[in-house]
Amino acid sequence: MSAYWGHGGAYETWVDFLRRWAAAEAVDPAALPVLVEAEFPGDTWERFALHLGDALNRRLRDWAERFLAAMTATTDEFSAGRALTQAREGLRSVRALAAHPGLPESTRTRFTELVDTQIQDLQVQLERTLDNLATAGTTDLRWLEQRRRTLRDNLLTAVVQPTKPAAPDPWSAPPAGVPRRRVITD
Repeated sequence: MSAYWGHGGAYETWVDFLRRWAAAEAVDPAALPVLVEAEFPGDTWERFALHLGDALNRRLRDWAERFLAAMTATTDEFSAGRALTQAREGLRSVRALAAHPGLPESTRTRFTELVDTQIQDLQVQLERTLDNLATAGTTDLRWLEQRRRTLRDNLLTAVVQPTKPAAPDPWSAPPAGVPRRRVITD
């Protein structure tokens, strides 16, 4: 249809990107145009929100399947921590699209909040699963506590929390001013 009518502009560019991104194709979100709410009628925004929601949902489902396979394959806490850390990278790409600067502020806020809620719910669900295993009494308690610590040391919700720059080490720079002690050698 676009060959007959011409290019659909920014809307078509975004929808094409969302379809390809949802299919995990290599696409560059930096090339996406800015969408302005005033340029499209309300029903177009509803369709666009459906496209965006479907793409985010598909990527989150695919991510969850890969994450589950990786966690199932873990043999120790190091490999579980590695799986959790690598899983955060997949969540970052989903969250980055939801917060893309080319989206209108209201759309960006709404979808970022939805993705953040999904991530927080998943973290709670993982901890709840460990609680259920503990109450069932069928799993070694030491293993459960180790896994709980691994989950808490490698939070999936770290993607949601803003990163604070590390405080500078006070010993990394020479002190300002004249040194207090002088060493004189004869």
